Amino acid sequence: MNFDFSEDQKLLQKTARDFLEEHSPLSVCRAVLESDQPYARDLWKSAAELGWLGTVIPEEFGGAGFGALELAVIAEEVGRALAPIPFSSSVYMATEALLLAGSPEQKQKHLPRLAAGESIGTFALAEKPGQNAAEAVETRFERGRLSGSKLPVPDGDVADFAVVAARTGKGVSLVLADLGADGVEARALASFDPSRSQARLRFENAPAELLGGEGEGAALAERLLDRAAVLMAFEQLGGAARAFEITKEFTLGRYAFGRPIASFQVLKHRLADLWCDIELTRSNCYYGAWALSNDEDELGSAACIARIAACDTFAAMSEDMIQMHGGVGYTWEYDCHLFYRRAKWLSAVLGNPSSWKHKLIDRLRARPA
Repeated sequence: MNFDFSEDQKLLQKTARDFLEEHSPLSVCRAVLESDQPYARDLWKSAAELGWLGTVIPEEFGGAGFGALELAVIAEEVGRALAPIPFSSSVYMATEALLLAGSPEQKQKHLPRLAAGESIGTFALAEKPGQNAAEAVETRFERGRLSGSKLPVPDGDVADFAVVAARTGKGVSLVLADLGADGVEARALASFDPSRSQARLRFENAPAELLGGEGEGAALAERLLDRAAVLMAFEQLGGAARAFEITKEFTLGRYAFGRPIASFQVLKHRLADLWCDIELTRSNCYYGAWALSNDEDELGSAACIARIAACDTFAAMSEDMIQMHGGVGYTWEYDCHLFYRRAKWLSAVLGNPSSWKHKLIDRLRARPA
């Protein structure tokens, strides 16, 4: 069985990498982090013009009409560049939610604007830090009105609408809420990675509409998180691979006692271990991408495996990146902290790795013997 990407998909990935190397060097991420701007607006506009925001959106709704594999290779390059744009929130979550459960009218209203970059979406599930289960939702949706609060919501301060998990008479449901409507308050929260924002959303009798069937929200949220986990794993893989390349070049170019520090056994062996971790994570991501494109039955476990591996690998790589740079690795001027911040942000946004490990165990136990 061949899990590799096709030549066309590899060409798409190379095109994305070349573009981001030119238009989104790490200085762009740093510029957003050090300023008050929540994301790089010019880069977001370019991503829309290149068709990345509408990768999986059908052509009838203004998208490119590609599949999950094409989106996966773009996600890896977005992660590699530490692109400071609300890509994951709008593309992996809001767009995917509409494709999974949206009515024809909802798709026609939102998908063309998402593909064109004219609208930003997000997914609001958690109501307190650490929450990652739809069953704990207390926000209410009754008679077309939404009340409650959500935090942290990734990119909630810049989003135009949110897919919100709310409790209805038949259980948990998903609803669409316009974040510019009366009764909605969005407040930016302090983020560990200021180049990717998060917010608290408050709804006070705000207008909203049902997305999918009433009472189907828990199942839809689980499917949505699984799909987003695979795509975000590719983003984490890209970040880890880029951190490894920068660290390798630094250790090859820095000399101590007349030789590159990369030649010292303790660093040489650690670099080899990290390379193996990244390649194993790549295999897990490829398995997740295959499941996302071909076999819904395998997606549950594949998403957990990809998510756990990607979180652990990016975290380890970003930490060792700082240590292998020595004293300068801890300074603001070097880019190590950019990777460390992004690794921490991505590992928390869909629920921490521990919650995904428990989810994997539960799913494996539920399988037929």
